[in-house]
Amino acid sequence: MAGSPAPRLVLASESPRRLDVLRQLGFAPEVQPADVDESYLPGESPSQHVERLARAKAEAVARDHGADAIVIGGDTVVVDGPRVLVKPESEEAAVAMLRSLSGGEHEVLSGLALTHGGRTVSEVGRTTVRMRSFDDETARLYVATGEPMDKAGGYGIQGLGASLVAGIDGDYYSVVGYPVGVFLDLLERVGWRFAFGTFTPSSSP
Repeated sequence: MAGSPAPRLVLASESPRRLDVLRQLGFAPEVQPADVDESYLPGESPSQHVERLARAKAEAVARDHGADAIVIGGDTVVVDGPRVLVKPESEEAAVAMLRSLSGGEHEVLSGLALTHGGRTVSEVGRTTVRMRSFDDETARLYVATGEPMDKAGGYGIQGLGASLVAGIDGDYYSVVGYPVGVFLDLLERVGWRFAFGTFTPSSSP
């Protein structure tokens, strides 16, 4: 791989948060959202679900690109005990979701997959989030901003929702939806090393 040009980066997601993280790392990826069925399979755990969907998204979009591209798929869920929290369907649902999280802990699972050279590698980032205790009025005021409505769990830690979070145990970027540490590990596994805005060949693919 020595002397090979840096691969093109393709994000198989329409998530503005994932795109923002890649831009923060110095990249300007192509964006091509994947169209895959996101239903759970029988007996599938949340962790298995996000990893399978991340792989499916990356592989679906990779069919439209050459082997030189690195295609990235991702999926994120919020798990609160036995409940899996998806994007709220209404403002009332968002308020109820937030109130159920108030004062407690929940886990955010972010699956990430890279397809490159006909090979797909994947991993799941896990972060525990501790929420401040807040009342109905706080939840309603936050929901009225519109920020929670397109986010699993009904809040965005990278925005106004940061005011609801007391602390985290794990990678902040997993909560955003793009676990940076996982991304760097997966890059190494497909033969490339992060070089601050570009890639260099890795000595141990």
